[in-house]
Amino acid sequence: MHLKPNTVHEQPPVLPCFVDPASTGGAATAAPKPGQSIVMSVYRTKIAGHCRWITISWYRDLLSHGFSVSIDKSGDSCPDNGSSIGKCKVELRPWHFWRKHGSKLVHVDERPVHVHWDLRNAKFSGDPEPRSGYYIAVVSDEVEEAVLMLGDLKKDGYKRTASRPASIDATLVSRKEHIYGKKRFTMRSKLHERGRYHEIIIQFSDRNSGSSVGGNIDPEMEIKIDGHIVISVKHLQWKFRGNQSITVGKARIEVYWDVHDWLFSPGLSHALFIFKPVMLMSSSTSASSSLSSLLSSSEGSGATVGDTLPGFCLYLHAWKLE
Repeated sequence: MHLKPNTVHEQPPVLPCFVDPASTGGAATAAPKPGQSIVMSVYRTKIAGHCRWITISWYRDLLSHGFSVSIDKSGDSCPDNGSSIGKCKVELRPWHFWRKHGSKLVHVDERPVHVHWDLRNAKFSGDPEPRSGYYIAVVSDEVEEAVLMLGDLKKDGYKRTASRPASIDATLVSRKEHIYGKKRFTMRSKLHERGRYHEIIIQFSDRNSGSSVGGNIDPEMEIKIDGHIVISVKHLQWKFRGNQSITVGKARIEVYWDVHDWLFSPGLSHALFIFKPVMLMSSSTSASSSLSSLLSSSEGSGATVGDTLPGFCLYLHAWKLE
């Protein structure tokens, strides 16, 4: 694995991309229930002859655990809280006789759509979302197509739902996570649509320094991916907003951060991190080629933040506990 930080641009203006696509209506940073971890994935697919957003949300805290599936009106614009036309919610029960598989019927433009799930062998490893041993299928009954099939048991899912793959693959548009911590925030997520899962760790620290503002506090931040430090920011009180390009494998990722509220807002506060693919290096590139030469070639083509891929974006809301 190759991970390498590229250029850094300090103190940019607040960028429009800091408003995530599920935040219309002024609810961008509304806190979930205290201690409740949430993972939301938004997919764009076709149902009943129209492009639609399907949002899969997993949640977990000490008292509850479950998921919901929401189908929005149109895939031509970003989904919002008021546009849902089909929704089902499933709570995972701790007692042994709860059925860990089933289906629910919703209607989209008066056409039947079934949500099927099988979590009998699901492995969660403490996360809201299972890591393996499951499937969730959204099936358009009219054409017997699974417009969305998630999990590692897809073959079993197609068989049990008596459906076939959709003629148009669903596209993962964005992923949003809410996590909690004091100094360390750990998550497992993709960094681009067709990539694998990575472990992402954000470490915040207050260091004593007689030369800093106030005489003794000099906050720092590190971002690690799969155990490698890819971003290190010192004097965070002056650099609480910024962005930096990194490279993970063959993917170039632009990382944005806004940790203002961590530093200057009392009580429960959150920081926003955005991971956005810029471009994928050619798969035909020789593995023996140096990473620095590949990056020089990419940068020489004039790629900027404006050239980011129109697809996937990862949003991380890190809630800092006192």
